[in-house]
Amino acid sequence: MLAVLFATVAFSIDAMLPAMSEIATELSPQDTNRAQLVLMMFMAGMGVGTAVAGPVSDAIGRKPTIMLGSTLYIAAAAGAIFADSLTLLLALRFVQGMGAAGPRIAGTALIRDLYAGREMARITSFVMMIFIMIPAVAPALGEVIIDAAGTWRAVFAAFIVFGLVGVIWVWLRQSETLPRERRVPLSGERLISSATEILENRQVMLCTLVLTLGFGQMFALLSSSEQLFDQAYGRADSFTKWFALMALLSGIGTIANARYVMRYGMRRIARAAYAMQIVSASLGLLLVASGALHGDAAFYGFFAWAVSVFFMAGVTFGNLNALAMQNMPHLAGMTASIVAALSTLGAVIIATPVGLAFRGAPTPMMLAALVCSSLAWFLMGKLRD
Repeated sequence: MLAVLFATVAFSIDAMLPAMSEIATELSPQDTNRAQLVLMMFMAGMGVGTAVAGPVSDAIGRKPTIMLGSTLYIAAAAGAIFADSLTLLLALRFVQGMGAAGPRIAGTALIRDLYAGREMARITSFVMMIFIMIPAVAPALGEVIIDAAGTWRAVFAAFIVFGLVGVIWVWLRQSETLPRERRVPLSGERLISSATEILENRQVMLCTLVLTLGFGQMFALLSSSEQLFDQAYGRADSFTKWFALMALLSGIGTIANARYVMRYGMRRIARAAYAMQIVSASLGLLLVASGALHGDAAFYGFFAWAVSVFFMAGVTFGNLNALAMQNMPHLAGMTASIVAALSTLGAVIIATPVGLAFRGAPTPMMLAALVCSSLAWFLMGKLRD
């Protein structure tokens, strides 16, 4: 069920993908690219929320933080149903992202309370196996909901139901993993001291920067995925099916990581995944620039590259979080908060201009993947297991 809590973020993004064109037509007909901001604002809100969720979870416990965040998430989703302008919808999506940060950060800290190092990476990979199923079905589920209700607003009702399931399960089944004697009271001096310790930790900051680069390239692709399938390859009608297949295939990465991380180590596996993406993005750019592939072949080439991006995410993200937190058990919530806040906001800064640069071809996304993966591969060489 922890995977479902983590998947709040993925579901809140991927279920919106089939609604993007309708939102653009209804709320931003003069500039349809602005509809992408519905995704970006959610991520920005989550970035801000993560800066708060960690210290709060260290002070009051993991379970209450998950409950508070989920409540805010549900309230914002309810308001979004009635949004009559893109500006209001973006504001509510920002608040919804802030709420989603609670389950994400407190859930990560909860795992760190119980596990460490490679074992944490292995457990996180098992969680990711279930987590990956949400992106696989979310666009198709969003499409079914929109078709049945006749409006994109119904997707937000699904968010309410999804949030309620998480809240009820946590309330009834999840025990608190942070005992009172280990809690860190909220105070300005203590927060500054804790944040300083984390920000001065070279391992944590390197992992955060690599996560930013990985998350940025993935989200740049994700935010433009519907437009790519529609405008670049003429597959709007089958978008949800292809997206589901892409997510399921990329889930092989999490399975492989869970199986081999204890043997080969977190750093070695993650660095190999970025090396793979350097090759994949370079080949993709070469094929697009040369025009060597046409029609169905061009689409299948793009699809293979897109799968490689999500495969890379499945292999690297759990390992990098474990690497960042393995030496910070006394500040698990705060560390998870700072890592997630900086990497999420940094990813938005990377992904926003890349997404807005879309002009009918995947070139900006592939170029971003090449640059980000090259930098990530270089930085991974400076990390230790």
